[in-house]
Amino acid sequence: MIYLDNGATSFPKPKGMMNAMVECMRDYCGNPGRSGHRMSMKTGEEIYKARKELGKLFHIEDCGRIIFTSNTTESLNLGIKGVLEQGDHVITTSMEHNSVLRPLKMQEDSGVETTIVKCAGDGSLNVEALKKEIKDNTKLIVCTHASNVTGTILPVKEIGALAKQKGILFMVDGAQSAGCIPIDVIDLKIDMLALPGHKGLLGPMGTGMLYVSDSVAIRPLKEGGTGTKSRELDQPMDFPDGYEAGTVNAPGIIGLGHSCSYISEIGVENIRAYEEELTSALDEALRNMDNVRVYGPWDCRKKTGVVTFNVNHLGCEEVSERLSTDYEIASRGGYHCAALAHKTIGTYETGAVRLSVGPYNTKREIKMAIEAVYQIQKV
Repeated sequence: MIYLDNGATSFPKPKGMMNAMVECMRDYCGNPGRSGHRMSMKTGEEIYKARKELGKLFHIEDCGRIIFTSNTTESLNLGIKGVLEQGDHVITTSMEHNSVLRPLKMQEDSGVETTIVKCAGDGSLNVEALKKEIKDNTKLIVCTHASNVTGTILPVKEIGALAKQKGILFMVDGAQSAGCIPIDVIDLKIDMLALPGHKGLLGPMGTGMLYVSDSVAIRPLKEGGTGTKSRELDQPMDFPDGYEAGTVNAPGIIGLGHSCSYISEIGVENIRAYEEELTSALDEALRNMDNVRVYGPWDCRKKTGVVTFNVNHLGCEEVSERLSTDYEIASRGGYHCAALAHKTIGTYETGAVRLSVGPYNTKREIKMAIEAVYQIQKV
C-alpha cells in the first residue's frame, strides 16, 4: 500500500526503534524506579537516555522537565487542566484539534473563560487579531503549531514573543510539527510543548510527552504510585516522577528515544525540505485538476506535508474508500477531529480528504497518488 496517512500516524517505523523495543522486552524490562535490581535499573537508564534525546531535539536544557504521557491528548489535558483556575481566561484558535478544544470546553464548568480567535480561510492566523483578545486575566495562549486539517503553520514565534511580553503562558500543540519542523522551545518562548511519539517522531503508538518550563507551576492530572515518597499520601510534585504516576510504557519510551536519535542524525531540516518537495508536487497537481478543490495555503512553505481536498461530485469518504480499494492508497476522509477547523476552511458540511506525506514516501508514490486522484475526479 502507498501510505499517505502520516498525519494520523507515521509508517513505516525505523528498524532501530523496533529492535530497541524488542531488546527491552526480551532482555531487561524491569519496572523503572520501583526496584533496585539490575533489570529495573537498566530500564530506568534507557528511559533517561530517551529523555535526553527528546531534550536535544527540542533544545530543552533540563530534560527532567519532560513528562512522558501516552499521547498528545493526555499531554494537552495535563497542561491545560494543570495550570488553569477559576477566573482565568485562555485564548486559542479556530484551527485547533478537539484535544485542545474539548478540555477547554470542560474547563468552562470550573469558571474558565475561552476565546477562540477565527483564522483565515486557508487556516492562517493574524497575530494582531489574537493580541486584541488579551485581557487582564488572560493566563494561557494555547495553539497548534501546524493544523492537522490543512497543514497550515501558525506563527508560533510571534505568538511566543507576544505571550512573553504580556506575561502569559504559551502552550504549543506539536502533534503535526514535531519531527517535521524544527522546534526550539527557547527561541520560540514555549512554556509547555505537547506532542506525540507516533507521528513525525516515527516512534510507537502509546507514547507522548509534555515539556513544562521550570517557570511554570502545574498540578498533576492523576495521582498514584511514583516510586518516590511512598510513605506519604499526598501526591509528590517533583519532576518528572510526580507527573508520571503508575507504570510508564518503558518499551515504547525507549523505542521513541531511538527514533529521536535517528531523526537527529538525518536532521529535521532535511526531513522538512524533502517533505516540502513531495507536498509541492502533490498540491500543485491536484490544484490543476478541474473537479478537485484543494484547501490551505498555496505556498507549501507555509504548511506541513498535508494536502487536503475534495472532488466536486463525490463525498470525501467515498473518495478515500476508492483510493484504498481501487488504488491501494491510504488516506483519511472526514472531519479529522477538528470540526471548527473545517468550519474555518468551508468544509463543515462536507468534510475533506487528507493525504499526508512522510519521510519514507517516494516521488514515484506521489506520482501514483496524483494519477489515482485524476482518475477518480474524471466525470
